Amino acid sequence: MPRITPNLWFDTEGKEAAEFYVSVFPDSRITHVSYYGDAGPRPAGTVLTVDFVLDGNPFTAINGGPQFPFTEAVSLLVDCAGQEEVDHYWSRLGEGGQEGPCGWLKDRYGLSWQVVPAVLGELLEDPDPERAQRAMKAMLGMHKLDVAALRAAADGA
Repeated sequence: MPRITPNLWFDTEGKEAAEFYVSVFPDSRITHVSYYGDAGPRPAGTVLTVDFVLDGNPFTAINGGPQFPFTEAVSLLVDCAGQEEVDHYWSRLGEGGQEGPCGWLKDRYGLSWQVVPAVLGELLEDPDPERAQRAMKAMLGMHKLDVAALRAAADGA
């Protein structure tokens, strides 16, 4: 069966980004770096690709140039066990980046992340539609998701 590896396009900061990402997630490492040769289009010796693993998942960063910046059309979801993990990943990934609504943020490289507690799915899929809608309304008013506030909203408190 083929392996699917997300390939993240950067201008020139692919290695820097990969080093940052592997510092954020456990079980992460850079596995290979390749370089442009004399054929170009960048100067020989410039980083071309960086293969890395984030929490056991493979990724490749390519320094392809400024033609294709990241947009929110693609994001990476960090499924967090609870508030402590939400706080950690929100803080680390958001360093030098930009907060967005509903648990979304852009990191310093422009890549979009969704930092989401596992309980959110349970609350939004609650068999009681009013409870689910209260949780949804609360989430829509947040930047970093707050587990206690989501639960309280769902409970009507």
